Amino acid sequence: MLPRLRRIVLDVDEADSFRAALEIIVQGVCEALGTEVASIYLRDPQRSAFVFAATEGLNTELVGRFAMPEDDGLIGLVARRAEPINLQDAMAHPAFHFVEAIGEEPFGAFLGVPIIHHRTVLGVLVVQQRAQRRFDEAEESFLVTLAAQVAAAINHARATGELRTVMGAASRQPDRILAGIAGSPGIAIGQAVVVSQVANLDAVPDRAIDDVDPELRLFDRAIEAVRGDIQRISEEFSGSLPPEELALFDAYLHMLDDSAIAGDVRRYIHQRQWAQGALRQVIREHLRRFESMEDSYLRERGSDVRDLGIRVLSYLQDIKTRRVHFPADTILVGDDVTPSLLANVPAERLKAIVSLRGSRNSHVSILARALGIPAVMGAVDLPLLRLDGERLIVDGNYGEVTLDPSPVRLAEYDLLLKEEEAFSQELEALREQPCITLDGQRVRLWVNIGLTGDISRSLDRGAEGIGLFRTEIPFMTQEQFPSEAEQRAVYRKHMEAFEPRPVTMRTLDIGGDKSLPYFPIHEENPFLGWRGIRVTLDHPEIFMVQVRAMLAANAGLDGVLRIMLPMVSSVHEIDEAKALVDRALREVNEEGATVKPPQLGVMIEVPAAVYQADLLAKRTDFLAVGSNDLTQYMLAVDRNNPRVAPLYQDLHPAVLNALREVGRAAHRQAKPVGICGELASTPTGAVLLMAMGYDVLSMNATHLPRIKWILQRISRTGGRRLLARVLKMQTAEEVHAFMLRELHGLGLSRALPRPVTELANGEPLSRTA
Repeated sequence: MLPRLRRIVLDVDEADSFRAALEIIVQGVCEALGTEVASIYLRDPQRSAFVFAATEGLNTELVGRFAMPEDDGLIGLVARRAEPINLQDAMAHPAFHFVEAIGEEPFGAFLGVPIIHHRTVLGVLVVQQRAQRRFDEAEESFLVTLAAQVAAAINHARATGELRTVMGAASRQPDRILAGIAGSPGIAIGQAVVVSQVANLDAVPDRAIDDVDPELRLFDRAIEAVRGDIQRISEEFSGSLPPEELALFDAYLHMLDDSAIAGDVRRYIHQRQWAQGALRQVIREHLRRFESMEDSYLRERGSDVRDLGIRVLSYLQDIKTRRVHFPADTILVGDDVTPSLLANVPAERLKAIVSLRGSRNSHVSILARALGIPAVMGAVDLPLLRLDGERLIVDGNYGEVTLDPSPVRLAEYDLLLKEEEAFSQELEALREQPCITLDGQRVRLWVNIGLTGDISRSLDRGAEGIGLFRTEIPFMTQEQFPSEAEQRAVYRKHMEAFEPRPVTMRTLDIGGDKSLPYFPIHEENPFLGWRGIRVTLDHPEIFMVQVRAMLAANAGLDGVLRIMLPMVSSVHEIDEAKALVDRALREVNEEGATVKPPQLGVMIEVPAAVYQADLLAKRTDFLAVGSNDLTQYMLAVDRNNPRVAPLYQDLHPAVLNALREVGRAAHRQAKPVGICGELASTPTGAVLLMAMGYDVLSMNATHLPRIKWILQRISRTGGRRLLARVLKMQTAEEVHAFMLRELHGLGLSRALPRPVTELANGEPLSRTA
């Protein structure tokens, strides 16, 4: 049954609409199990009912029109139990509810399985048969497996609003709120511009056109370019390939004829679909036909069709690149928005970013925070292909995107935007002020930095130093390892700009989710593999060149150079690295430069470092917590995986206790301790870290004025009282709710993210968290 299961799931993924996907499921189930009836009932929470959504074998006229109460019949029983129910004689069961209209009366055997997504029952998949018999274990397993695999598609339809049409709701639902991950804080209202990676057919959106002729001309140019490529390749191999292999190139050319792919694409263009969207639809249709063929050779020809489609698309995109229009309120939306896609948008027009993939620690999230624009990542349920040109609200504070915003919701967000702008102008007055709490405790606010463009933004917001210079970013812009001179020039520019403030440079931190194109690292579990200090100690030539460049860049300056080692898990790594730094210092001084010894510190990112913090502090000059990775490793949660994003909680009691222990260990050894993870840039995190005695909070420059405003209005004594209560709590949710209440009570509401409420009654809008 496995091939049939795969076939159904593949067809569902390729379906043109959600309604078509439901029909594929019920038809495929009937065929696979040899049953007379297969039906899907989908839960409608607004009506507290299960809607008869699709069927093969019952009355199709009632699809979308008939619904039964949630707690009624066998369907309700399957949903309440959230487990399969397999009955030989369904009508004899006390929960059976006879519904004559849909034609159930002749059917006795019943097997119903719940469709569950992230613990929520979305519906019930049912098979029935006239003969009284129990479906066997293999049939039950098949249905359970299928229900689990199609649950994501049904949840996606629920989130995008397609479910409403299947359930009989004709109008579009306003204020559809889709949950993602808060990648960068802030709010934006604007127009979606859907972008995709080069030649990615699956990411091409639908886009209506007014003028058919220009799209036809673009398509003709692309087809001719691909024809030319194929003919050139055929001529190059004409002397080395046998005739039967060369005939394949003729087959490719025929596929591009008007009687095949090209003609089908033109038909869609005439229906006012742009050329790229028309190509995507046609290639999908052809792929479906090839993949359904029994002959394995013909089935494999589907890859040739996809290859042709990608070739044509690459030319279409190359031709079209110069003509992409970015409105003044552009919200960049894509399956995987990358820094290269970001670079195509004029900075003054970019208002927000929404990406189906990624997390708040993705490179594009870091860039968004550096630019001070909101971003929502991991918005997996976004109807990407139908979003181009649509009006959106992006809430980077809560990680939410609102589709089809109503006038009421637009008015609320517009009011919030104006209040944010007014508050930001007030914060500018704090730039030259130190961050001192009400009871006179000094907290140093430094910045995390990686791009040259971050320098002016950081200094304009009153940064007192660099707490994290991500040195891997300059490495990523090269086609090979940058030379010592090239690195020295980059580092010197930052050091001179921040003179005489301290500059903390992290040694090359690659591996995990950070890779270099010229130094690929392929591992099955990269976050537990070769990354950070492990890479550079195994390649001392890379480490030495970088450290020498750092030391030489600081020659003659008054600022303190701090070198920070990432991903340390043992004291042995510290000893090795320290010996190399000492050697680099001797070499640079011997070459005639006058260089001061740097301060050497460790990033606390793994549990092993937490429990050895005393030993690490003895061997180094400072400790700095990388709270993003520490949270990931403490909770065993991939911080880039949207599926487990709710489990990534930097206010988890285990994380907070670890942070407190690191702070205590550093101070026991009379060493300063800082933090350079995202927790430091949140109001709750900043207050708790200040209460723990952290000397330095390093964050993106965008957040610095707001955090300063908060800390200037609270005492460390008061913060410690809050911390004492927090450390007795058992869940991150409890900590978060308590801290928000307390900070509101202290009059700090202006600096806290606020939920949007309905203007009519002041009740918070529901969120699909």
